[in-house]
Amino acid sequence: MPEQNKQWFEIWFDSPLYHILYKNRNQHEAQHFIDKLLKEIPVEYGKILDLACGKGRHAYYLAEKGYETIGLDLSESSIAFAKSMYQLPNLEFYVHDMRLPYRINYFDYIFNFFTSLGYFNDLKENEKVLESMHLGLKDNGYILIDFMNTEKILQNLVHRESKEIDGYQFYIRRENSNGKIIKHISIEKDEKLWMFREEVQTLMQHHFHTLINNTGFTLVKEYGDYELNPFNPKTSDRYILLAKKTAI
Repeated sequence: MPEQNKQWFEIWFDSPLYHILYKNRNQHEAQHFIDKLLKEIPVEYGKILDLACGKGRHAYYLAEKGYETIGLDLSESSIAFAKSMYQLPNLEFYVHDMRLPYRINYFDYIFNFFTSLGYFNDLKENEKVLESMHLGLKDNGYILIDFMNTEKILQNLVHRESKEIDGYQFYIRRENSNGKIIKHISIEKDEKLWMFREEVQTLMQHHFHTLINNTGFTLVKEYGDYELNPFNPKTSDRYILLAKKTAI
């Protein structure tokens, strides 16, 4: 597909510069969160889908623990990396659009980690994602969505910042516009300039409640951080939702 016809996320998430900017995400914290999560919910066996898995580190961590795990992501370069880097008999990776169904009635758990939803122009697109999750789950299966706490983020929005990583200078400008937090990202190195944008819908707790109610899920629990403390919209660092597909 010509680049001018691609959505921003198809361009930015497939760029090596995206992975440079976010290379310092805390892997230890992520693994600790997954460990806490696996103790909290009844993940004793079964098939797990890591939806929007990026380069596959967390899918690999789940597979290492013995779960049959599949990682899906829209980024071809991320999936190519995951396939070359992480190889276990109980681990698979595929390029896939999260809005489309995948393996009907197949998974026991679907995890969507680290604000990997809300990238679309229309709120209804998120509903397509939840509908696809619902189709992919077995009856009584669980979804977990880990999103930013939008209310706190908006209260403390950092409008401008710059940072240097691996010799690249990143200039980031943020704005809250038309129901989205938009990042304008300029990158310079050796007199070269790249420009990207990143958009995340300002989804609040009530948006997620509507989404799960519209797509056949029952809310189980809400957490406010990676220690799985209760959610508080004013103070929590994250909004983490656990919901169940109830058998009809």
